[in-house]
This record gives sequence, C-alpha cells and structure tokens, in this order.
Amino acid sequence: MNASGKKIALVTGAGSGIGRSVALTLAAAGWSVAVAGRRTEPLEQTAKAAGAGGDVLCVRADVSDPDDVAALFAAVREHHGRLDLLFNNAGTFGPGGVALEDLTYEAWRSVVDVNLTGSFLCAQAAFRQMKAQDPQGGRIINNGSISAHVPRPNSVAYTATKHAMTGLTKSLSLDGRPYRIACGQIDIGNAATEMTERMQTGILQANGQLAVEPVMDAADVARTVLHMAELPLEANVQFATVMATTMPYIGRG
Repeated sequence: MNASGKKIALVTGAGSGIGRSVALTLAAAGWSVAVAGRRTEPLEQTAKAAGAGGDVLCVRADVSDPDDVAALFAAVREHHGRLDLLFNNAGTFGPGGVALEDLTYEAWRSVVDVNLTGSFLCAQAAFRQMKAQDPQGGRIINNGSISAHVPRPNSVAYTATKHAMTGLTKSLSLDGRPYRIACGQIDIGNAATEMTERMQTGILQANGQLAVEPVMDAADVARTVLHMAELPLEANVQFATVMATTMPYIGRG
C-alpha cells in the first residue's frame, strides 16, 4: 500500500477496451492505478473517466521497448513506492484476414514484440519490484485470450503469442513462489471492445463461412480481474476463462 493506504496497480494497454474497463473498476474499488499505453490522450481520457475521486497516474510507454518499460516502472516506483498488481494487458491482433503464407516477417515480429516480449518485459520489471519491496510480494495477471486455447482462421501470430502467454504465466507462478509473487491468467472471449467490433458484423469461421458472434460487456471481464486481484497472496486464480456464453468455442458452437 502507498502512503494513503491504497494498493497500487499498473494496467498496460489502458487507453481503451478491456484495459480501460479494468483500470476504472480498480480505481472505483479504491486502488491507486497507473495506466500505460502508447498514446497519452487515451490514457488521459481513462483518467478523466475515473472521476475526481480516482487516483490515476498516466505514463506513456511502448511495452515492446525495454527503455520505455524501465521508465514506466521507475515512474510508478517514484510516485507510489511499490507495486501490488500488474495487469499485463497490452496486445495487438496484427493484420486481420491475412493467410499464413502471406504474413510478412515485419507483421509477425510486430505482434510478437508487443504480445509476448512486451508482456515478458513488464512481468520481469514487476517481478524485480515485487521481490525487492517491503512487504515483499504482489500479483501479476496476464491477459491471455480464448486464442490461448484455440485459434481463429488466419491468426497465426496472435494465437502463437497467446499460447506462449500461458507458458509465461506458469513460469512466473513457479519462479514467484519464494517471494510471495502470485501469477494468474485470464482468457477472454468476445468482450465488446473496439477490437471485437467485426464480430458483430460477421467474422470468418473455421468452416469458411462468415457469422455474427455474440459479445459480452467488458465490465464483466473487469469484475473478474478485480476478484483475482483482491484475493490474499496465499490464494491464486491460476487460470480463468470469461467469455460470451454462446460464442462458438465449446463443442460445435
């Protein structure tokens, strides 16, 4: 906790969508929240949405840049003195609808740099902070995806990084045990955000057809993250799947 008695959270990719919803839900629950993203204006909009009572620190950072990540965590440490929660949320789908054989190296690398390397860099920095601080420990929650389990057509880069996120989560969980650092993963399916707008107009299915898919409110995801975040460090939600109930995932859809 900081001097005001609040727990400290850092949310990456907090300028929109799930990241913004989680940041606002944490702030409303009494957390001090640092929000990070590549553009300052959306972060400031998130802070404004938290209202006058929200304790929100905005830090522009590209999670794929090691120097930006170092500066981000230094800013949080300088402002609050510690970190209790990292929500590793920043991510990109990459170019949509591109066949595997046509995906450029640059596009592949861009997705890997943000989704996997960025998550690793932030987790590494959080791990260092949580290990060194007094009292020791904290929690890391990684945003996986339904794609950590099953792919969509033409999504090799995104799917590969989200499968890798599961390995990152497990390694952090194991390596964090001696230091009271808990790590869990939330796998999200069809939350209504800018990223999923196309699901409501028709998206390619495994059988080659286009179909409209149901979505859920991002606030439902945020409440789940809050539950995971507020558990004592002696308890951990290792993996949680939160999805639109009737989306095509279980069985034949």
